Amino acid sequence: MGRVSTESAPTPVPAPCSTGDAAVLTRSRAELAAALAAAPGPRAVVMTMGALHEGHFDLVREAARRVGPAGTVVVTIFVNPLQFAPTEDLDSYPRDLEGDLAGLTRTLAGTDGALGLGRLIVFAPTPEVIYPAGQPAVRIAPGPIATVLEGRTRPTHFAGVCQVVLTLMHLTAPRWALFGRKDAQQLAIIEAMVRDLAVPLEIVPVDIRRESDGLAMSSRNAYLSPEQRRQALALSRALRAGHDAAAQTSGARPDPAAIRRAALASLEAADGVEIDYVALVDPAGFEDLADAGLGLPRSEPVGEELPAVGLLAVAARVGTTRLIDNTLIDLRP
Repeated sequence: MGRVSTESAPTPVPAPCSTGDAAVLTRSRAELAAALAAAPGPRAVVMTMGALHEGHFDLVREAARRVGPAGTVVVTIFVNPLQFAPTEDLDSYPRDLEGDLAGLTRTLAGTDGALGLGRLIVFAPTPEVIYPAGQPAVRIAPGPIATVLEGRTRPTHFAGVCQVVLTLMHLTAPRWALFGRKDAQQLAIIEAMVRDLAVPLEIVPVDIRRESDGLAMSSRNAYLSPEQRRQALALSRALRAGHDAAAQTSGARPDPAAIRRAALASLEAADGVEIDYVALVDPAGFEDLADAGLGLPRSEPVGEELPAVGLLAVAARVGTTRLIDNTLIDLRP
């Protein structure tokens, strides 16, 4: 693919579009740069693919808390084609920019209707803006963690994630970048990338937001019929079964294999659910703690030198929709 020009001439710089009091919508690199140049105080970024829900808004609220009333929050909205395989739902992925902008403004508005921070910048580029040469000539290798669990099912996914995340980090130059714990493997890989490539910012994890019945919030929940949504509750039930198994050790160190078996049995008993994996891994290095052949091999023998906390992760299809969920489990005696 030939090079596609996406930037206007250096002068004049296109003016960002106002979306409300102190909020601007930017679509090109030049517009983003102009908005950032005029933005006050410390800066945080929340990277999304749009179709925003309360889980995303939790990230935005925490970003606003960190930057304070004089700071700037940048929210990127970009459905990244590099993280979708040819068989996945790129074209049908839910998009609602107008609704996203309204939700962001509503989330950050004070009682007087004004935003409770210095500035909200929304960056909603096209693929040509992010990848002006069509396809990146230099690629990011996400490392061993990307080869297991989600990486085994979606082998190109995390390379695409790292590519866009690093690009957006450079374009937005924040002090903080906030990511949800729901995509736990993505979080671990991004933390490793920032550490290993010396990216000058802090990664801030934010807890999973759940519906009142326990279902983890996800943009893909919109694909579920009412019956499939009921069936999808099996994922959070399986996580609770893992927690219950860990709590039954009566002062002894929890058995990772038993925790995984309890979660797996719960998910196997559910109707309408096609299991991809149930794994208990180290949340940073994704080493397999349950000796199930799912995570990376452990450097220590199974049962020795367990981390204080394990990540119980599940993935399954309900109908045609693939869902993931996870929880942290205390492995201390």
